[in-house]
Amino acid sequence: MGILNVTPDSFSERGRYFDRKAAIARGLEIEREGADLLDIGGESTRPGALPVEPEEELDRTIPVIEALRARGLRIPISIDTYKSPVAERALQAGAEIVNDVSGLRFDALMGGVVARSRAALVLMHMRGTPRTMQQLPPVRNAVPLVRRGLAESLRRALRAGVRKRKIVLDPGVGFGKAAEQNFEIVQGLHRVASLGYPILVGPSRKSFIRAIVAEPPPARPPGRKPTPAPEKPLLRSVPDELLFGTAAAVTAAILSGAHIVRLHDVRQLLPAIRIADQFLSARP
Repeated sequence: MGILNVTPDSFSERGRYFDRKAAIARGLEIEREGADLLDIGGESTRPGALPVEPEEELDRTIPVIEALRARGLRIPISIDTYKSPVAERALQAGAEIVNDVSGLRFDALMGGVVARSRAALVLMHMRGTPRTMQQLPPVRNAVPLVRRGLAESLRRALRAGVRKRKIVLDPGVGFGKAAEQNFEIVQGLHRVASLGYPILVGPSRKSFIRAIVAEPPPARPPGRKPTPAPEKPLLRSVPDELLFGTAAAVTAAILSGAHIVRLHDVRQLLPAIRIADQFLSARP
């Protein structure tokens, strides 16, 4: 799943695709790079982000969805929103999936919108809200907490009439969890998968990866010369350390049971995904 943030304040792209023409071009590029799904969001959910009005979110996303469909985008579009009016209009414009970071907690009408549209639904686990999630006290045993929260979101979705085969679960790494707990959650994906639904994981460029790759490198053994830095970075879209750190997290998620990985850097990380899939296929 490729990420297209049409916001001025996304945590990783800093509004790079807030311009409509740039967003449309990037959406088409994400498909060419090999993505199977395209996730479009018009409101940042970075830590501390403030909500935007539905009208503003619609103005940011709907023209992009319509233009991408008019330009021949073939892969399914996911609308990243927790607001039912935005989801409903996006589904009418050509989206086929609703990616609700609140797990149906923020808008009581969202489940009905998805059910009536027969759309697919991603239910994500988040503690608090984007504005408060990083201010919450840490909790112990994050994996059982995530599983209980997703089980409640599932009950809401099924009561609203969403079909079981249309639901995907996302444990919400980085959303209200302490940095080290995100590693526990990825390692414990099998416990979330025991609920019986496909799993989506979105580790791309997250702060829990940044915290590790930004640490000073270990000291060189005595007598060893430093390796000279290359004249140009191998991959230039983001710092190599962050990109390779994300690749490691993506690989770990796939080997732990993720069915979908949500990424900014589709082209660069596709080789890691393919290798992880080969390891899975080699298991007895």
